[in-house]
Amino acid sequence: MEDLADYDDGSVDLESPMIRLFYPRPVPGFGSGDQLFDSVTCVSIDDDDDDGGGGDDGDDDGDDADAGGGGQMLLPADLSDVDLVVTLGGDGLLMYAAQVFSGPVPPILPVAGGSMGFLTPFSREEMLEAILVSLGLREAEELDEDDDDDDDDGDDDAEAEDDDDEYPAGNSANNGGLKISQRANNHMLIEATTREGYNERPPLAFGSNNKICISMRMRLDCRVFGSDGSLLSRYAVLNEVVIDRGSSPYLASLECFCDDVHLTTVQADGIIFSTPTGSTAYSMAAGGSVVHPAVPAILVTPICPHVLSFRSMIFPDHVVLRCYVPSDARSTACVYFDGKHRTELNRGDSVQIQMSAHPVPTINRADHSSDWLGSLKRNFNFNTRVRQNPL
Repeated sequence: MEDLADYDDGSVDLESPMIRLFYPRPVPGFGSGDQLFDSVTCVSIDDDDDDGGGGDDGDDDGDDADAGGGGQMLLPADLSDVDLVVTLGGDGLLMYAAQVFSGPVPPILPVAGGSMGFLTPFSREEMLEAILVSLGLREAEELDEDDDDDDDDGDDDAEAEDDDDEYPAGNSANNGGLKISQRANNHMLIEATTREGYNERPPLAFGSNNKICISMRMRLDCRVFGSDGSLLSRYAVLNEVVIDRGSSPYLASLECFCDDVHLTTVQADGIIFSTPTGSTAYSMAAGGSVVHPAVPAILVTPICPHVLSFRSMIFPDHVVLRCYVPSDARSTACVYFDGKHRTELNRGDSVQIQMSAHPVPTINRADHSSDWLGSLKRNFNFNTRVRQNPL
């Protein structure tokens, strides 16, 4: 199975209660998109919606949304029902999927479909196999094969057929897909019937001893306060928070504090507060350190500071950082959360940044270090140069 276009002829059963697809717009290389969303109750949200907490505030008419509508996508009305998220795209889609969940985030399986894919270790060809292994369905298939060797009774076959009606698999038995049945021993058995050629691929192996390794990626809990102390907005951020001068011709003027202790006065184009995951993004481009995603830390990186001594700093994850625009600043500032939700900061407004209680669990191809170092070498040619000849 090469892409989601194969869903159109029933290779994977969209009627199965095990599967929900909520993205109605076409994804390049992953099928037409028109038939990729379920009839489950959904809400339609906008990419530019300033509510940082998911899809509870949208109109309950997601089924009528235009599949090609600009900036809109469908989400399940009850996000607590989501057990696994599969993203088919690039790193930006992974960040967006994480931002949908303001509270606990279900495991995310990132499949590469973008241009860089630093955080997406799985290829399109591995997608179906990775989903099966992530859900534990591949083990169930192996147990089912053992059971079938010992089960030659026709009555049991008839019972299985009856149970197939109770757990419909639609057209999945034709041309490949998932067939779900219930046996008398109350074990759910999933048979992965696949297309010709699919079984020729070697089985997908996860990490060491075929055990799935999940990275708990730290997020930042970011709050914007007005000059009167009122909470204006709140966002959960996976990569970075950026405060810059916006369209102003003047340098941004900011006062920064760490645990209510004055840290520094910023006179620069801006400042970046980054997670370890975001340390290889804007922070790295601005001269910040590259930090392993398992290190609990918050990076503070200036953007073009007008001083020689302001360097990138790394703080422990338990600190509370705060920046505000002083009353004597020449202009206002702007703040962005993972590149979205642009908010203007007037004089007296502040941004508070601390570790979120809800990290983002992402499924690794191998393990924490192998995936991260592999992405560094693959995307950035990390520390690559021509080797000198021996003396």
